[in-house]
Amino acid sequence: MKRLWTATIPAAVLLLPLAACTASDGNGGTADMAAPEAAQEEYGINDATDPNEDPQSTFALDVDTASYDYARSALQDGYLPPEDQIRPEEFVNYFDQGYAEPEGNGFAITVDGAELPDWYEDDATHLMRVGLQTRTAPDEERRDVNLTFVIDVSGSMDGDRIAIVRDALHTLVDNLRPGDSVAIVTYETDSEVLQGMTEVEDGEELHDAIDELEARGSTNMEAGLEDGYELAGEAFESDKDNRVILLSDGEANVGLTEHDDMLEKLGPDIADGITLLTVGVGDSYNQQLLEQLADNGDGWAVFFSTASGAERVFSERLTSTLGLTARDAKIQVTFDPETVADYRLIGFENRAIEDEDFENDDEDGGEVGPGHSVTALYALTLTGEGGDLAGVEVRWQDPDTREPDTATAELTAESFGESALPSLDVDLVAAAFAEALRGGANFDCEQILPAANALAEASDDPDVKELAELIALAVDLGA
Repeated sequence: MKRLWTATIPAAVLLLPLAACTASDGNGGTADMAAPEAAQEEYGINDATDPNEDPQSTFALDVDTASYDYARSALQDGYLPPEDQIRPEEFVNYFDQGYAEPEGNGFAITVDGAELPDWYEDDATHLMRVGLQTRTAPDEERRDVNLTFVIDVSGSMDGDRIAIVRDALHTLVDNLRPGDSVAIVTYETDSEVLQGMTEVEDGEELHDAIDELEARGSTNMEAGLEDGYELAGEAFESDKDNRVILLSDGEANVGLTEHDDMLEKLGPDIADGITLLTVGVGDSYNQQLLEQLADNGDGWAVFFSTASGAERVFSERLTSTLGLTARDAKIQVTFDPETVADYRLIGFENRAIEDEDFENDDEDGGEVGPGHSVTALYALTLTGEGGDLAGVEVRWQDPDTREPDTATAELTAESFGESALPSLDVDLVAAAFAEALRGGANFDCEQILPAANALAEASDDPDVKELAELIALAVDLGA
């Protein structure tokens, strides 16, 4: 199953020009960030909306955290991340929320809010939070898995990147169960199957294959994904979770190089029941390509650039990474114009769905695993009237039967601000940090920093403490 790239693809979808984007370095200069210009899409930033004109906000759920992981890596390396790599929802997703869990499968919904602080300079006056939580499942409850790794071994992965991938895969194999199975496909100028589907009880054979990973050649991601999905389809077992895991810096430069073209070409080979996890690796990567591949491949995207980051994904949160609780999950929030003068969803710009497609189960949504939380924040201007502020409905499909299910909740003006969870303050600071970094705010990181420091001082959570440190780094870099 070795596939060489040949010039048989129509010229319109052949190799697209690559360009370098830049980010500020610690001296007010720039640091090169290689990213294909053609892979970037402008989604804009959500505007405030009058519910008299459009009362409903509808979008696919997104559990990705890659944007925050990447921004942290950039800041720690001494430069600001590019604005188009910033996703506020992925900053918020990174943090533990403390939401109540449902008793069974599906989602528990938390709706709370508070007044916006003075430092958040915006026309809005209040923050509303919609939190969704799936049930945490112990590892012994998860189904066995068939994992097909599609690994970028092109020249851009040389050095630390391929070393991190090797270490991450060794960690993963050591944490899998004997009934799990792993296959490995590598790609550079061409692709090949390095290891067929192998049960984890034969761990020595898998570790030997991982040790063989070396970087070289160009980047034919299309060929790697084709072979990966073909192998995953051949090994498909209905009583297991079947997943393709792509590890790459996303710098495709041979064959098809845009996610839309790649997914269209792969379409017939993407078997129902096979999900895709994309893992961005290294200190610069094509977030747009990997994120959209994951979104359209019924999966999600993560990023790591260190061994500790790989440990978080493939060891500490293994069950959440590998399991699946809900398919094509979507949310619709309906605001009451009697109580809400306007609303603005913070983030999720590239996950928007037409309101009328909320109940269309053929419309692609987001995939959510066990123990995952998803948080949506809205900046609101209230009318001052009493009554219902908003109704929330989440819709998803059972991962096995594809049967749809729903859950609902609501928030009233009278209960606004009551019993808000402490994590709401962390979410606001994290989202505001993202808004400041992507240039969509009337405030800067220096205005956020006192609130972040106060949270860090009061919290035992190392992630909250690190958030304050990152904001301080951004201040020093001029954000």
